[in-house]
Amino acid sequence: MFRSYLTCEGLFCSLIFVKVIGLMSGTSADGVDVALLDIRGGSRRLRFSLEAFQIYPYPRTLQKELIQIASGQPVSIDRICFLNVLLGEVFSESIDHLLQDTKIGLGTVDLIGSHGQTLQHMPHPVRRGQTEIRSTLQLGEPSVIAERTGIPVVADFRPRDMAAGGEGAPLAPYFHYHLLSHRRKSRAVINLGGISNVTYLKSQGRLEDTLAFDMGPANMVIDALISRLSRSRKRYDKDGAMAQRGKVHAALYSKLMKHPFLKKAPPKSTGREMFGEKMLEVLLKEQNRIGLSNVDLVATVTALTAGAIHLNLKRFILKTGALDEIIVGGGGVKNPVIMETLNDLMAPVPVLTYETLGHDSRAIEAMTFAVLAYQTWFRRPANIPSVTGARHPVILGKIIPGK
Repeated sequence: MFRSYLTCEGLFCSLIFVKVIGLMSGTSADGVDVALLDIRGGSRRLRFSLEAFQIYPYPRTLQKELIQIASGQPVSIDRICFLNVLLGEVFSESIDHLLQDTKIGLGTVDLIGSHGQTLQHMPHPVRRGQTEIRSTLQLGEPSVIAERTGIPVVADFRPRDMAAGGEGAPLAPYFHYHLLSHRRKSRAVINLGGISNVTYLKSQGRLEDTLAFDMGPANMVIDALISRLSRSRKRYDKDGAMAQRGKVHAALYSKLMKHPFLKKAPPKSTGREMFGEKMLEVLLKEQNRIGLSNVDLVATVTALTAGAIHLNLKRFILKTGALDEIIVGGGGVKNPVIMETLNDLMAPVPVLTYETLGHDSRAIEAMTFAVLAYQTWFRRPANIPSVTGARHPVILGKIIPGK
């Protein structure tokens, strides 16, 4: 039972919110997103407000190592063991920084939800006898977080869905439904993180009507190219400057758009195993073969991000129903080339940002795992089987008790 909240199996015995911190580090491995939410409600109707949010960057050496490992570079088991605990400490420090920066007392926080740092996500089953094995691994030891803060931690959200036959992703659509579902408008909610993903919310739709899936690379390939071409002096294409100077190579763009994942029907999810180091090497070989300039290569890959989104929306959403609005969040929103191309491709459907609707797009993923942790604590399922492919709804995550 929380200090500040009493629940009676869905009936409110108190109107006081539960304070939950959500922690997230995405496929770009650029740092820890920390969000503090006030939450109340049940499985059908949640109410929440964002009280504080900050991003705390990883040291460049740590980011580089995590990306290299996630991309398939050989690593020793003892190093993975060390990084798991190290990231637990980094996540704990990020909570301390947020509370110090906002002058919020640790004693007011009831629960922590930590996604962790994905090292490998393998949603496609590998058969072992009569059993299909799906697996995933996130680092950031939750026991360390619970010990440092004294607060209960919910972590490791994806494996239970995968054990039930799902892909363990995407999980954010559950949050999107509670935040953005609309009585009169059908919306596509797009996140431009390392990977682009979409949640389709039909007007007046139920939670179980939600459709969501990964669409292809968003910032992941662009960032990798910028890092390699700049010899690690830059992390990303700031303001889309290189893409703006370049010209899309039609033949290479056409070849990239034929990638089998882009045309695969949902449910589907992906990450660095498909669009990481291996794809980077293929692109660099193509660049040498064609004699393509750096700016033209970046422009072509940037066009791929918008093109993959357009292809997926056209094939798997517009054929199933109406689309009144597209709402976009994530780091890719800051790339004007992606946004302008997406606007052109999707016209006349308006392309909006979270900020247009009064939300902080940077905080969405961390907020998601605060809400999922809250539902786990109250033993409420928070996966959507129609999204992940799981056989049935499940309660997500593992609970580490606080002090």
